[in-house]
Parts: sequence; C-alpha cells; structure tokens
Amino acid sequence: MSSSAVVRAWRRSLRDALLRGSARRGASEVPARPASSASASGAEAAALKKVPPPPRKGRLLTGAMIGLAIAGGAYVSTADEAKFCGWLFKSTELVNPLFALLDAEFAHRLAVKAAAHGFVPREKRPDPPVLGLEVWGRKFANPIGLAAGFDKNAEAIEGLLGMGFGFVEVGSVTPLPQEGNPKPRIYRLREHGAVINRCGFNSEGIVVVAKRLGAQHGKRKMEETSSSTSPSTSDVKQGGKAGPGILGVNLGKNKTSEDAAADYVQGVHTLSQYADYLVINISSPNTPGLRKLQGRKQLKDLVKKVQAARDEMQWAEDGPPPLLVKIAPDLSKQDLEDIAAVALALRLDGLIISNTTVSRPPPADTHPLAQETGGLSGKPLFDLSTNILSEMFILTRGKIPLIGCGGVSSGEDAYKKIRSGATLVQLYTAFAYGGPALIPRIKGELAECLERDGFKSVQEAVGADFR
Repeated sequence: MSSSAVVRAWRRSLRDALLRGSARRGASEVPARPASSASASGAEAAALKKVPPPPRKGRLLTGAMIGLAIAGGAYVSTADEAKFCGWLFKSTELVNPLFALLDAEFAHRLAVKAAAHGFVPREKRPDPPVLGLEVWGRKFANPIGLAAGFDKNAEAIEGLLGMGFGFVEVGSVTPLPQEGNPKPRIYRLREHGAVINRCGFNSEGIVVVAKRLGAQHGKRKMEETSSSTSPSTSDVKQGGKAGPGILGVNLGKNKTSEDAAADYVQGVHTLSQYADYLVINISSPNTPGLRKLQGRKQLKDLVKKVQAARDEMQWAEDGPPPLLVKIAPDLSKQDLEDIAAVALALRLDGLIISNTTVSRPPPADTHPLAQETGGLSGKPLFDLSTNILSEMFILTRGKIPLIGCGGVSSGEDAYKKIRSGATLVQLYTAFAYGGPALIPRIKGELAECLERDGFKSVQEAVGADFR
C-alpha cells in the first residue's frame, strides 16, 4: 500500500471514529442484550447500568488516543508502511500508563472496546520465518497467543489477531449469561507484575457469543470467496476460521449448574463450528467445585462425553476442531499422572498448562492484597506453571501438543516454556500491563533466542531441555 493510500485510509478511519463518537455521546456504556438473553434478571440489568465510566479519566484517555492518531497521520506521509507500523506499536507505550489510572476492570473493558473498534495498531510486518509452525494441520505464523479471559465474549477477535498474535483464545463462555462474582474482583500487584482475579466466569452467554462468532465466520468466508488469490494446494491450511490467525474457544460451566458435562456439551454443539480448537476449562479457582473435575474418573467421563458430542456433529472435509483441556498449576504428582493417563488413553488433542494459582508464592505473599480469594497470574506464576509443564511433557512423552501459559512477559520466558515442552505459548497479564508494544517485542526476542541456539524452527526447540 502506498503512503498516500495509507493517509486516505487513516483519514477515513479517524473521521468515522469521530462520527461514531458524536452519535454515541451521552449513551450508556452497557451493551444491549439480545432478546435471547432476556432471562437475565432486572437486578442484573440495574447492576450493569450502575457502572458508568470515570468521566474525567475517560476523557483524558480518549484525548490521548486522538492525539496519537493525529500525530500518526502527520508521520505516515513521510514513512513507509513498515516504519509507520513500528512507530504505531511503540507509541502505545505512551498511552498504556494511563490505563493504570483507571479501575482495573474498567481499564480491561476499555481495552477490549478499543480492540473491537480498531483503536489498536495493526501488524503489517511479516513474522520472522523461524517462528512459523504447524499444529493440528494449521499453520501458525508464530507461537505467541492471547490466553482466555481477556476477550471473554468474542468482541474483539479481528483487532486482537490484527495486532500480531499467532492465535487468540476467547472465553470462558458459559451456556447461560452470568455476572460472575461481586465487584471489585480484579486486583493489580503492579510491583510484582501480577494480578489477582476472582471474576467467576462472568459471561454474556453462549447465544450472544455464537452470534458474534457467526458474523466473524461469515465475514471470513466472504473474503475467501472474493479473494483473487487461488487457494493453496498444501494440506496445511493458512490461518483459521476467524482470519489470518487461529481462533480458540474456551468453554466453561455455569456456577449453579449441577451437570457440568451438559454445559460443556452445549458449548460444543453451539460454538465448535466457529472454532479452530476447543478448550474444556476445568481449572478456574473461582467456580465452586470446578477443579474437582480434574480427578481421573471425573475427567475421563467428562472428556468422553464432550468428544462424543463433537464427533456426532456433521463436519466438512476439515473435520472436527481439536479438543484440549486446561488444567490448574496446583496439582500433585498423582494428579498429573492421572491427567496424563486420561489424555493419552482418550487421545486428547492438547493440554493448556496452566490457569491461575490459588497459592501465593513469593513475592506476592507479602502484598496486602495477597489474602484476597481468587487466582494469581503473572510473573509469580511463571516457575510453578513451567514446572508443571515440564512434568506433563515427560508424562505424555511429548505425544500431545502442550500450550504453556503463566507468567510469560518476554521472549526469553516464551523460549523457556518451549524448551520445557510447550508447542505454543500464551500470555495475558503481561499484555494487560505492557499493551500492544509487547507483542512484536516478544516475537523478536523469541526469534533471537532460537537463532542464538541454532534452532531453525520453533518445533525443533520443543522439549529441548529433556533430550
């Protein structure tokens, strides 16, 4: 794209954004619920309406974003696309500290809205070739993904994938809408690079998410149909169902549900057609009794039912999406052996290791908020989750793709996860603190690590510490 074309596109996007902002001025931040969600109680709707954005801080952040857009427009006419892209990602470091002035959950909502409406940089530069890899018959441009919990309701898939993640996982999605636990429920431990959350699977529900994913899927199909590029003859597909990156859908159960398997089966029936992979989340510490499903018998029964529900559906030549299970880091050696045995016996397509921890490893245990109930994520989780990852790689003999999640904040961290057995890596807390600029930095650092040690691909480095 020429510089003049980029300028025109920028002017159009800025004009449209300002027009949309004028049209919505004074409107509530609460999204409209579809008729299918009318079962939500009046008390729930009233509670949602009582959460207006902080007016002064919101104006400050909006002004900063518009200022960056204006500066970007001035800069773009004198820079090529790659340089402008790099500048745009770098410039987000100026805006990101302003999010720290806001309530943690409001800042999260604002970040999701920004990604949903295109107020985030879009990566135009190709990833280093050394980062490309194939998993489940799909080609990943890079192994760095966004974990579930950020985009719970599938609102910002296009914007998040556009920032350069190799894959994005949405959810957890519950069958029925639920508010989750009372607020406040997210606590920053900034000095430790950590967060404590006790959200409790707050979700708009499966119907709302299905509509969004269906719209995204339809858009992708139209783009494929109208594309002048001939389809690849390779057996390995480029990108996924939501665009150039891979989309995972994380399934949860409702807090009051007595039949967990039925909740996950409903998720499969409703959402699997839009997913490049599915996740059974049995690892959140914020839903009573959920982690008990990690027991050998309970897990075996659950996975068999969910696999059967997926396999009984009608599938095209692509076949059904891979099915993964997300586990907790707070597991004994026997727990890990049981999970590995079930995964191998039932031929699970992968494991995500891990969710947040309920323990308080140093230095977080000295923080005044450390006694809050909920899951701890971020840097203090890194060693614990990496050790669990290593154990599971050994127990499964590397036969199952593992996704390393927990405390990743640099390319070196991602590299250590990969050497410990991870095929793919997810981050979340570091992204919340570091913003979009973190994504190209981690990818660049990871590429340097691989090349430094003589690996020609990510796949060559998987489990290297145990060879």
